Amino acid sequence: MMDHRVEDVFICNNLTYKKDSIKEAIQKSGVLAIIKPNDHVVIKPNFVQESRSQDDDWDYVITHPIVITAVIELLTELLCTGAEIILADAPMTGASFKKIMEHMPVTVWQTTCKNKGITFSVIDLRDEEWEMSDNGIILSRHKLRGDPKGKVMANLVKENSEFFSKPITKQKLYGADYDTEETNRAHNGVDNWYSVSRTVIEADVIINLPKLKTHKKAGITCCLKNLVGINTNKNLLPHHTIGTPQSGGDQFADNSSGRALESSMTNIAKKITTKFKALTPLLVPLKKIAVFCFGNNQKTVRSGGWYGNDTLWRTILDLNKVMFYAATDGSLRDDLPSNRKRYIGIVDAIEAGQGNGPLEPEKIHAGALICGTNPVSIDCVAAKLMGYDYKLIPQLLHAFEVRNYKLIDIEYSNISCVDNEEFLNIEDLLPLVDCWKPPMGWEGNIESR
Repeated sequence: MMDHRVEDVFICNNLTYKKDSIKEAIQKSGVLAIIKPNDHVVIKPNFVQESRSQDDDWDYVITHPIVITAVIELLTELLCTGAEIILADAPMTGASFKKIMEHMPVTVWQTTCKNKGITFSVIDLRDEEWEMSDNGIILSRHKLRGDPKGKVMANLVKENSEFFSKPITKQKLYGADYDTEETNRAHNGVDNWYSVSRTVIEADVIINLPKLKTHKKAGITCCLKNLVGINTNKNLLPHHTIGTPQSGGDQFADNSSGRALESSMTNIAKKITTKFKALTPLLVPLKKIAVFCFGNNQKTVRSGGWYGNDTLWRTILDLNKVMFYAATDGSLRDDLPSNRKRYIGIVDAIEAGQGNGPLEPEKIHAGALICGTNPVSIDCVAAKLMGYDYKLIPQLLHAFEVRNYKLIDIEYSNISCVDNEEFLNIEDLLPLVDCWKPPMGWEGNIESR
């Protein structure tokens, strides 16, 4: 193992889902050197939903169980009796955690940890799970136990949040639910409240295990975006701003009268069903009519699914600040690198996703793990390996501009990579594959030129 900086990134190529070779790659990277024997470790996979929206494919949608198994086995060699490993995530509210777990060898993980005297548990961090119609309408809501330790309410006030620089507009932020008032109370121009897992905040170390995919609203989903899954109330997470660009929104990519009408009509319908929940089933036929009139999601850019989304990147960077700096009472530790939570990122880019990710990706074999201890540097390397320009991905471009509660301490040009024990500058990296297809709303606006 070579000496390296926090921002260095390790690229392990030519991998398949064979546990021993994955373990060897992680060990060579040296990222687990920050683990201490008595640590309480939270592993944060990408369990967005049980499969692709259109079929049962899943191995390029969520973090592969063999990658998780490799990490758990390596941890049991480093931790002592009495330490703790927690696998925790908050999938999309409409996802089935039970079906996700059917892909996972949970009993094997439990036995592996028990044999070493290490406590192991799996937690669904969500407060609710929804039953959804085929066309994405919420039909019913079921309360969940959530994080057994509860939640932490963290407030990034004024300039501590990336929303402080967002242009003032009459248009409202949209979260994950029909109740836009809840989202906008949490983000009111002064306060920016996030409800996050206390288990995550209490952990000594976070091991982030994202699946590398394209993302319709964020460009890519990797380490930074995967932190959305530490949130217990997704409606506090602004995903886009309602309306067309002309009206101050980023819900749509164009300013046509048809898009303005669609925005107004859907907003009114959601407000009515928020107030009168018994009317929610009426949204099912109404949405079918709307698709007929305004176009389906395979051909139409909507819901912030384009390169001009000026909202979601702010949420992503804020959540990473909370993960790194928040205390269990919701306060933020002093803005110093030494106060950041210990962090490891191991990206599953063996079978990855391209096209209209994260829920409808196409498989792309990249055969790689990307390992490091800084999420910004890892994600920038991932973008370069996908053939994308970090300056065209807002969450990456703006990560270097963060002034309060910084996430990285070097410039992009100073990021180094280690490939086969050879140091390379990030600019020298070549794409893993010839063409990594972008999401529909990003084509021609994310690729390196």
